[in-house]
Amino acid sequence: MAIKCSVIDLDNKAAGSLSLDASVFGLKARKDILARMVNWQLAKRRGGNHKTKSVSEIRGTTAKPWKQKGLGKARAGSLRSVQFRGGAVSFGPVVRSHAHGLTKKVRRLALKTALSVKQSDGKLVILDQASLKKGTTKTLANKIAKLGWESALIIDGPELDQNFARAASNLQGIDVLPQQGANVFDILRCDTLVLTKDAVKHLEARLK
Repeated sequence: MAIKCSVIDLDNKAAGSLSLDASVFGLKARKDILARMVNWQLAKRRGGNHKTKSVSEIRGTTAKPWKQKGLGKARAGSLRSVQFRGGAVSFGPVVRSHAHGLTKKVRRLALKTALSVKQSDGKLVILDQASLKKGTTKTLANKIAKLGWESALIIDGPELDQNFARAASNLQGIDVLPQQGANVFDILRCDTLVLTKDAVKHLEARLK
């Protein structure tokens, strides 16, 4: 089963039609799968360099504050302990990686689900090609304004047109990626998903 979709060019003129594979662009929305994928992506981005000092890392005297018995006070072995001002932090964070595993099967399903959600919401646009003869920001900004894209992710084939990528780099709310960089977080973060015909071909071959 295929999903019929119209194709436009950068001048917002009809450029034919394209059949989308329902196994990639026609899945049901799975919020649980999308949430797992986004959490996996964001966890990998975390630096994990937050840290507090333990008793052994605090500078200060090593002498016992007071004798063990006879004063009626609780026992204490170091002024660098957590209960004293300037002491260590109890169970504080340590430098570590926040990344966790997620199977390829789930990652592939999440990407197909994200593409399907954009298609079902009517926020998927198929573009004939993302290329410019003159790579100026003003030229591309005028075209995008006519198309009405304020927040858009444009995914092209394996190779980006350098003029188009250079012009889009200065436009707020417009991101451009090659098809191998397509990811769930960026797809969901944008309002409009724009795929070139070349991107559709490669994504379908990759995700079938």
